[in-house]
Formats: sequence, structure tokens, C-alpha cells
Amino acid sequence: MTQERAARLRQMVQERTLAVPGVPNALAARLAQRMGYPAVYVSGAALSAGVLAMPDVGLITLTELAQQTAYISRAVSVPVLVDADTGFGGPLQVERAVVELESAGAAAIQIEDQPSQKRCGHLSGKQVIPIEQMVAKIRAAAAARHSPHTVIVARTDARGACGLEEAVRRAEHYVRAGADWIFPEALESEEEFVQFAEAIDVPLVANMTEFGKSPLLDMQRLADIGYAVILYPVTLLRIAVKAMESALRVLAAEQSQRSLLPHMQTRAELYELLDYRDYDERDRRYFGEGGNR
Repeated sequence: MTQERAARLRQMVQERTLAVPGVPNALAARLAQRMGYPAVYVSGAALSAGVLAMPDVGLITLTELAQQTAYISRAVSVPVLVDADTGFGGPLQVERAVVELESAGAAAIQIEDQPSQKRCGHLSGKQVIPIEQMVAKIRAAAAARHSPHTVIVARTDARGACGLEEAVRRAEHYVRAGADWIFPEALESEEEFVQFAEAIDVPLVANMTEFGKSPLLDMQRLADIGYAVILYPVTLLRIAVKAMESALRVLAAEQSQRSLLPHMQTRAELYELLDYRDYDERDRRYFGEGGNR
């Protein structure tokens, strides 16, 4: 099934630009699929904050990421794109990461060129590893995948560390090393998005994270420029946490949740999203006609 999803993902980006939301958990992934999104993104930033309550500085482990990827991929039938940060080490560690994440259901695996002591892509003070080290990681990732359809995404953070010209140069090397898609992180203007797209002739990923260094461009504009995948990595988490903060204020002030009911997903809506009826019907069938429960 993972191979089929990866092949479908490759086909979809040849046909249209994809809007891909970041999902902090399996329930959010299920909701995104129900709302018609063609794929979901396991964002390192959203996962670190939403699951571990930690910042996006490379603290999540491969085991934790693979487990969350498995939960999410089991909850949906759409392709799952996974942020593997720096690949958890050198080329041999990247091999292991690709094997584990592909086995967990990843249709696309993203690796970036920051050192292991990484920073959020939209903060100042970032560094990048020597280009030959990242090239070795990309080669390892491409060699380790079980399915040739699994997409290897090379993210470069060189724009913030070294400038746009270096980001383009690195992207060219990463494509030659075997990267299928390129993700230029933290471009700082619409013109930079245009220049990068004119220079690199493989599917490109645009990161439309809020409150960062990149302008928030409309999906259609990015599609016209030439971007194949538009990520919204932390949008759902930010909205959810802000809503929870507001609800907690109401509970404290009113000592009841009654005024919050119009803003809630109902029990019936949650059960429908969880396919609860199907679980209940199977449970009854296992006990048999007239059996005890």
C-alpha cells in the first residue's frame, strides 16, 4: 500500500499543485483526508510541539517519528509526507531512517542540510553542513528505499545561512545525488520563489508556515510560479492550541462549558470521523447472534 501511495503522489504532482496540511496526530490526518486534501505532512515542528511539548531543535527520535508516522498512515489512505529533519546522523543513519519511515507508511521522506543541532527553519543563526556531507546523505536515502516510488525530498536551509545563490547551487547537487524533489526553506520574497523555480527543474516544495521569513503567497500564485507541493506545516496545530486556550479561559471565567458547545465537534461528528459504527458492528459480529457482551 505504501508503494501505491508513493506512486500516486508522484502522479498527482505531475497533474496539479498539491496543498498539503501538517497534521500533529492521526485524528487531524483523518479530518484532512475527509475534507478532501490529497496528502498530509508529518511536520517535525508540529510533532515536536504537539506530541512532546518541545521546540523544533532535533529532539524527536527516529523511534518516536516512526511510531507517529505509523499511527497517521494507518488512519488515512492518502500519501503521507514525513519530515525526517537531518536524517538522524550520517549516511548510515539516514539509511536506517528511510527503512523505518518507509516501513511505517511514508510515501515521501524529507531530509535537510542543517547539522544535527538544528534550528527551526525560520529562525536566524542557522548553519548548514558541507555540501559533500549532504550529497552522501541523499545518495544513502535513495539507495535505502525499498520502493523506487518513495520520494526523497532534499531540503536546503542555505538561503538563511549563505544566501539564495548557494541554495540554488546546493539544490543542483542534491538533484544529481538522487533527490526527487527540492524544498528551499525560508525564501524571503516572492521574487526569490520565482528565481529558485527558474533555476531548478524538478518538483519543488514551498513552505507556507506562519510568522516566518517567507511571505504567505496564495496557492495559485505558487502553482503559477512552478511549485508542486505547498506545505502548511503548523497551521492546524496553531489554530487548535489557540482554540484550547480560549476554551480554558471560558471554563475558568464561566465555570461551565455550555457557551462553548456551538464551537465544538459533536459526539456524533467525532464518532463519524472515527468510524465508530464500523467498530461497534464488528464487535457485535465477533460475539455472534445472541452472544454475551
